[in-house]
Amino acid sequence: MAVLVVDIGNTRIKWARFDAQGLGKRHAAVHSGWRPADYARRLFRQARGPERALVTSVAGSKVNRTVAAAARRAGVTAQFVSVPRRGGGVTVGYVEPWRLGVDRYVAAVGAHHLFRGVAVCVVGVGTAMTIDLVGADGRHRGGVIIPAPELMVDTLLHNTQGIRRRAQGGAMGEAGLFARSTRAGIVQGSRYAAAALIDRAVDEAQVLLRRKPLVVLTGGEAPAVRPLVQSPSVGVPDLVLRGLTVLSQTSAPRLRH
Repeated sequence: MAVLVVDIGNTRIKWARFDAQGLGKRHAAVHSGWRPADYARRLFRQARGPERALVTSVAGSKVNRTVAAAARRAGVTAQFVSVPRRGGGVTVGYVEPWRLGVDRYVAAVGAHHLFRGVAVCVVGVGTAMTIDLVGADGRHRGGVIIPAPELMVDTLLHNTQGIRRRAQGGAMGEAGLFARSTRAGIVQGSRYAAAALIDRAVDEAQVLLRRKPLVVLTGGEAPAVRPLVQSPSVGVPDLVLRGLTVLSQTSAPRLRH
């Protein structure tokens, strides 16, 4: 049975068809301003008639209702993943599991299945940057959240008049930690800060697990951060979609309609 797997972030939406042949062509777009007809046309009508859609969303209830309405209009059953204590091979380490972002949980499921028997630091670099530690046994040990580089840059530009004025226009200069322009200093500083936290997380995880985890990066800004990370790492752009495919095959993922 074909399943449409959908990952809805604050800004972007990603989706793909999953069937017996595996995960199909990945699609992505900015969903701001989409109406039910847009979701129905872009997601459901172009996916060659999936019977159901499995969705992870952090975009809020208004967007979720719009997606659900579009699915009904297309004759598709939309199921939204919720965070359980255990599911997809992962045991959530939060005291209250529902407080863990569903995208973080599904990404952890994807990483745990892609790299079986390996401890992983799952890093999502979107509007926020999240790091979640998952042991080789699938036990989620917790995580950390900070502003992602783009949000760090925006915060400085909107809240510091002098930096904002000096960062407008001008040459960027060469890439590197020690920048030769204000704009480059902000951009590179934010990326190096993110990379440094990732490496610190790996050090902390090695003490906790007595083994060094693999860093698994995903999200729109991951390609800009990964080259600065000194720890062993791999990039998986569609990690949440991969996690959804795992949950679509489990007997009882926690779902809500």
